[in-house]
Amino acid sequence: MADFAQRRGITFPLLSDAGSTTIKRYGILNTTIPESAPLYGYPFPGTFFANHDGVVTARFFEPTYQERDTVSSELARLGQASDQTVLRTTAPHLEITSYLTDAVAAPGTHVSVVLDIRPASHVHVYAPGAAGYRSVALNVEPQAGLIVRPATFPKVDDYYFKPLNEHVPVYQRPFRLVQDLTIDPSRDAAAALRDRKTMTISAALVYQACDDTVCFNPQSVPLSWRIALRPLDTERVKK
Repeated sequence: MADFAQRRGITFPLLSDAGSTTIKRYGILNTTIPESAPLYGYPFPGTFFANHDGVVTARFFEPTYQERDTVSSELARLGQASDQTVLRTTAPHLEITSYLTDAVAAPGTHVSVVLDIRPASHVHVYAPGAAGYRSVALNVEPQAGLIVRPATFPKVDDYYFKPLNEHVPVYQRPFRLVQDLTIDPSRDAAAALRDRKTMTISAALVYQACDDTVCFNPQSVPLSWRIALRPLDTERVKK
């Protein structure tokens, strides 16, 4: 642990939990690993957020030890701002501010693409579940080494369109779409990621906008972001 902390520049305390005693007391022993396996004794990886009063306000846990959320991706899901470089895009009837939560990732890292979307005045876009309309979505181009997770959408507004006597889910105020991604930690993806220094993530934001009288043509806005890749730290202390 001391060798790892020195190599990685870690200055906060690390717990060397012999026999996984503390892990078991917290009830987070990873039960997906058989006792006969060399990695038995790992915890379910998780992160707790506490406020200034020491009250836990949120927690995130992973089902496997090979994968990890970053703090930045967790904060994005909580609606917090980021200090990452943003991409500003003007699209028909929308203003889009987007960014990747992290500049660097390794296999198993969970990162997120965040889109803060502002509809024009008196304009709404259709939310997921709007039958008969093009619902807003971020379609990420598939590529080897990248796992696309489900996107997170905020609570929708109910829009009543009187001429058709219909209620539809929409977004008519600024809203945040969070698309979760994982750098694939599997052995099958290792060859695709070997010696790669960066990854370009390409996507298209699709949506249909309307105002109080007119529905406009569906749109597809191309977007892309680049993230640096680093290998896992597999070095072990020499005995």
